[in-house]
Amino acid sequence: MKIRFRRAHIGIPYVVFMILFVLLPLFFVAFYAFTNSAGRFSFEPMVNFFTSSAKWRVLFVSFIFGILNTALCLLIGYPLAMILANKKYNTNAVLVMLFVMPMWINFIIRSWAMRDVLVFLGIGGGEYPELATLLGLTYNYLPFTILPLYSTMLKMDKNQIEASYDLGAGPVTTFFKVIVPMTMPGIVSAATMVFMPTMTSYVIADILGEGKVTLFGKYIEIYFTQNIWNEGSFLALVMLALIGISVLVPKLLTKKSAAAKGVGIYD
Repeated sequence: MKIRFRRAHIGIPYVVFMILFVLLPLFFVAFYAFTNSAGRFSFEPMVNFFTSSAKWRVLFVSFIFGILNTALCLLIGYPLAMILANKKYNTNAVLVMLFVMPMWINFIIRSWAMRDVLVFLGIGGGEYPELATLLGLTYNYLPFTILPLYSTMLKMDKNQIEASYDLGAGPVTTFFKVIVPMTMPGIVSAATMVFMPTMTSYVIADILGEGKVTLFGKYIEIYFTQNIWNEGSFLALVMLALIGISVLVPKLLTKKSAAAKGVGIYD
């Protein structure tokens, strides 16, 4: 029997991968999230989550750290990306590589090095756990902010910026009315790459905060290491839902930004 190779056969490895490493793990997570320790269907993990003030407090703290870290990364990364994308200041890719190189080192090693630096400066996690954790998160995720912004700024239409100045717009108006809308895809991509990983990056919080800062990902790790799979699985579903929202909202913002590209500078 002769087997004919078709174009659709190329997708078979992808389908197998999705089933084994995406759908099957999600099925087990969902199964444990809605069962009890005896393996029977139960809403107990969900009830425990919604009635636990400690879990909501950790979720709120994680959300605050996610917002602050994303804001700091954007505030620091945006001007750096503009400098790197400007050929007047950066004539080659060497400066870009200097910001990318830390990503080649394991983030645990980077976090321990950052901890030593902060302790030397007198702002270590022992005395200032929240500040040390936030600085460590910003340090680790700043490259993930610079890269998408840098890539987007390289593709900016410089003619629109020049036209803005020719029409009498000042630097501030040009920045907010022309440059920011053109770089919005990079801003959204950078925020997506920073916000949710921050909420689940418990290792960085453990190292920099010296165990005094608990993020939502740490709660999930605690339940699974203690073999409380039902509670941990439901928390993982909550995190999955938050990730879905964090992906959906940027898409809506990107569409809104694309629809507003035709708006004039003085509108």
